[in-house]
Amino acid sequence: MNNTSSVTVLQKYQRKGLNQRSQTLMYLAFGSIFLLAITVIGTLVGDIAITTNFTQKNFLPHMAHPFGTDWLGRDMLSRTLKGMSISIYIGLFASVISAVIAAVLGAAAATLGRKVDATITWFIDLVMGIPHLLLLILISYALGRGTFGVVVAVAISHWPVLTRIIRGEILQLKEANYIKIAEKLGQSKMKIVVKHMIPHVLPQFLVGLVLLFPHAILHEAALTFLGFGLPPEQPGIGIILSESMKYLSLGMWWLALFPGVVLMTTVLLFDLVGGSLRKMIDPHSAQE
Repeated sequence: MNNTSSVTVLQKYQRKGLNQRSQTLMYLAFGSIFLLAITVIGTLVGDIAITTNFTQKNFLPHMAHPFGTDWLGRDMLSRTLKGMSISIYIGLFASVISAVIAAVLGAAAATLGRKVDATITWFIDLVMGIPHLLLLILISYALGRGTFGVVVAVAISHWPVLTRIIRGEILQLKEANYIKIAEKLGQSKMKIVVKHMIPHVLPQFLVGLVLLFPHAILHEAALTFLGFGLPPEQPGIGIILSESMKYLSLGMWWLALFPGVVLMTTVLLFDLVGGSLRKMIDPHSAQE
């Protein structure tokens, strides 16, 4: 009997130690450290990522060059970290702008009447009806490509889904009793939005922001890979992958493998963080 009780207590303790909140905090901490490390190291690399050395070209991965070297003798580890740090900067900036646009439009659609709601909904349908990559290319090309074109293209093409979520949350919130009581007490719409609605939708906004981040990085890399993004002299991760395609047939597999693995690791890690945060704020899974 005592053994059964001991096992039960131990199992409960183990489940408690691996609950959803603990996993989310662990993923968030690991993701933040990973992001910060790549960003700082990639920033400090400087000119090493573009320095050529023809005496060390086409080296396989080894101790001195863990990711090998390319056809110009450039260190692929330095180039990968530099390119990933550029993608992180662009992805973070673009996703923040996109999330802010989504929050403003979602709140406006839910609170400013039917005409505003219909107009914003029409824009959402319009943006979502265009193939995403095609929209990115058109915007980037219209703005002259380059870093500015990439940031604007990613920022103004990722807001529709989050806008719908915030709009839906606020529309449900408007039917809550305490919101109706606040309106009857004479509180202004702005005060109700700031005091009661924003704190309610803030978790959804933060989760949406985290989930936008990996998409922004992937689409920045895709634009650059296709030649509509960063200029060739910048070691962007898309440029690195695009250039490596020419040498895969020559057996230089490391030029694409390691940058691709770093890119996918970053994207999957932050997608995992966003998914965990979403589960934590979901009342049906918060107690798991």
